[in-house]
Amino acid sequence: MSWPVTLKLHELSRGPVRLKLEPDEAQRAQIANQLGLRSLPAFTANIAAKPWLDGAELTGRFDAVVEQVCGVSLDPFEQPVRGDIEVRAVPRGSEHAAPPEGGELDLDLESPDPPDELEGDTIDVSHYVVEHLALEIDPFPRKPGATFDYQPPEEELSPFAVLKKLTEPKA
Repeated sequence: MSWPVTLKLHELSRGPVRLKLEPDEAQRAQIANQLGLRSLPAFTANIAAKPWLDGAELTGRFDAVVEQVCGVSLDPFEQPVRGDIEVRAVPRGSEHAAPPEGGELDLDLESPDPPDELEGDTIDVSHYVVEHLALEIDPFPRKPGATFDYQPPEEELSPFAVLKKLTEPKA
């Protein structure tokens, strides 16, 4: 992705960092292509990054306008998409990371997700923002007001049914 907005974990040691992310037109076109959208006319996010244990916590909100193709009428249409972002990430090998693959994991639907593991000491903020946008996009878009009128095909009559109709007495 050519819209990298990254933070080094040590940058958060001085306190929270506020970011306003707003990709330009070319970057929005690339994001739209990546997400299978017709276009992405608008996309902004306001993120607060702060230290969390030995990693970082990202919280914020994004607003976007996505253009998709209606699954019923095949007409393109735009719709607003909004969402909240809440992510925790720790460096690889952190004692606060989720247990390794195959390890036991207690499932508690009320508890927050385990933190993501970072490859190094850098957190790709834009990646998380695009990921959260992707989760909010309707996978089966329907243009407002579009209706599906199914007309079953006329039943083909067998040659025997046609002959039977010919031999039936007319009233």
